[in-house]
Amino acid sequence: MKLLVNMGAKVENIYMIDRTGVIHSGRDNLTPEKAAFATETDKRTLDDAIEGADVFVGLSGPNLLAADQLKKMAANPVVFACANPDPEIKPELAHETRDDVIMATGRSDYPNQVNNVLGFPFIFRGALDVRATAINEEMKAAAVRALADLAKEPVPQEVLTAYDLESLEFGRGYIIPKPTDSRLLGAVSEAVAQAAIDSGVARLPLPDHYPLTTVDALLNK
Repeated sequence: MKLLVNMGAKVENIYMIDRTGVIHSGRDNLTPEKAAFATETDKRTLDDAIEGADVFVGLSGPNLLAADQLKKMAANPVVFACANPDPEIKPELAHETRDDVIMATGRSDYPNQVNNVLGFPFIFRGALDVRATAINEEMKAAAVRALADLAKEPVPQEVLTAYDLESLEFGRGYIIPKPTDSRLLGAVSEAVAQAAIDSGVARLPLPDHYPLTTVDALLNK
């Protein structure tokens, strides 16, 4: 959520929910992390908060988002149901409930897999290649934008072959690059390295031939 806010989302438009309900400004004994998202609202439950919502991001437990709650969301709702192995709502039920839902899970057997492997290896790689002194918000945002841009590019045959697909293009069923896409190394790492340079935390310039191979990166000290 902090990353979303840094990229332009407004805190007052976010309803964060824990096991006791909506995190609101009237609650006591909130941790600093929760207090940062304590919204001034009379909403108290997920059922309250989901009314008219554009996006649902779940990092909780199985089957916590009911079909009736999904129906309450705004048009073209984005649902990231990332509880593993059982998401907050199963994609089959979500698509059966609404034909305009944009659905993602943490599982590899459904479209739009949300997986750390899409970001962390290449964030570290970009940081190391320019010897960054920190991984800051600008670098994380650069990784997000690189992933979003890559999803809109034509999908190479190697990815189609890996997933036994005839074709794949940007749309409801493909908003996130596949983990097997070899272009991730260049796209994300270079974006992160450039962001490190632009934000002043890099100690080396961008290598002449980027991205370097793993061996080259280790030897280029």
